[in-house]
Amino acid sequence: MGLRIHFVVDPQGWCCMGLIIFVWLYNTIFIPKVILFPHYEEGNISVVAVLCYYFCSLFCIASLFRASVADPGKLPENPEIPITEREHWELCNKCNVMRPKRSHHCSRCGHCVRRMDHHCPWINNCVGEDNHWLFLQLCFYTQILSSYTLILDFCHYYYFLPLKKENW
Repeated sequence: MGLRIHFVVDPQGWCCMGLIIFVWLYNTIFIPKVILFPHYEEGNISVVAVLCYYFCSLFCIASLFRASVADPGKLPENPEIPITEREHWELCNKCNVMRPKRSHHCSRCGHCVRRMDHHCPWINNCVGEDNHWLFLQLCFYTQILSSYTLILDFCHYYYFLPLKKENW
């Protein structure tokens, strides 16, 4: 996996990233204030539940940043092609760079990416050979955080005892 940092200048992608960060911040502040802390103060949940929520939230935002700035497998301008693999390479008709098979040109980023899956506007980056695992980590942590929040909401309305003090 490449360790190079990669930024894409795309206004739509930055809007999507901004929306994701806003939703994450809102949920990181709002859910604990409305559900976790009042139920913790009244003894309905333990401190472990609160810490688990914050750890899930931290893992989610960390994986978002890692997936969005990781190099997806951008091909260099003049790649060194091994002699034995020359028949497996082709010329990109958009950027005139030699690329291996299963590489694709991203019109948003303006370059070819090895084993490109798609350009994801939510991470403002292509998903390719070098950051595919990071994208899957982001999907996993997002699913965990969403499921945990859904379970907390369900428990808040149907399982936990009603709050004794008023919580506006």
